[in-house]
Amino acid sequence: MKKSLIIAATLLSTAAAAVQAEELFVSIHSGSAMAQGAGLVLAGQALEQKAGVRVLLCDAAGDIALVGKEMPTLKPRNLTPQQMLQGVIKAGAKVEVCALYLPNTGKQASDLIAGVTPAKPAEVAAHLLKPGVNTLAF
Repeated sequence: MKKSLIIAATLLSTAAAAVQAEELFVSIHSGSAMAQGAGLVLAGQALEQKAGVRVLLCDAAGDIALVGKEMPTLKPRNLTPQQMLQGVIKAGAKVEVCALYLPNTGKQASDLIAGVTPAKPAEVAAHLLKPGVNTLAF
C-alpha cells in the first residue's frame, strides 16, 4: 500500500510539472545590437519550444521598439534587432518597455511599434514571482 501511494504521488507530481508551462522573462537593457539580438534569439527559440515569453525593454534597448528607428543588421539572418523583436511579437511574446523608459526619453506610447506596450511594474513583479518563470538579462 505504501509503495502504491509513493508511486501515485510521484505520478501526480510529474503530471503537475508537465501541465505547468515553463515561461521565460527576458530583460534587455543593453544598447549593443548584438546583446539585444542574443536576447531576442533566445526568446524566439523559447517560443518555438512552446514556452511563454515576456520581454521587457529598458534604457537603450527601449529604442528598438521605436517606430522608424534605424539600426544595424545582424548576421547570419541579416535582421535588425527591431525585425527580431517584431518576429517574437508575431510568435506570441508579450513585449513591454519599462515604466521609466517613456517618461525619461520624452516619447509616448504612440511612438512604439505595434505589439509593444508600456509595462506596469506591479504586473511585471507579479509575473516574476510566479513559479516556473526563468529569467535572462541582456
